[in-house]
Amino acid sequence: METVKQPLQPAEVEMVARMAKALGHPTRIEILVFLASRDSCFFGNIHDELPMAKSTVSQHLKELKDAGLIQGEIETPKVRYCIHKENWEIARKLFSNLFDLFDWKEMHC
Repeated sequence: METVKQPLQPAEVEMVARMAKALGHPTRIEILVFLASRDSCFFGNIHDELPMAKSTVSQHLKELKDAGLIQGEIETPKVRYCIHKENWEIARKLFSNLFDLFDWKEMHC
């Protein structure tokens, strides 16, 4: 007998959508890869490290922070960023659950 996968709850759907939107831009992925490659929080201006305009970086950092994927101070003079580990783990589980919904089905279109 096949195991029926449980659909995502409404709050989980909202969270997945918010995180997916934040992950939907190449610049944001570059920023996340940069932050994930560090051993600790990054203190400084990411636009000094990555080839991006300051205004572009600020906009994308805000989107990532609003989605809960990063944490820290993104307004000068306090500039510190890092991956929000707890929310990153929640995102991993939610996206895994979403993709698992389709693993067991044989789709015929």
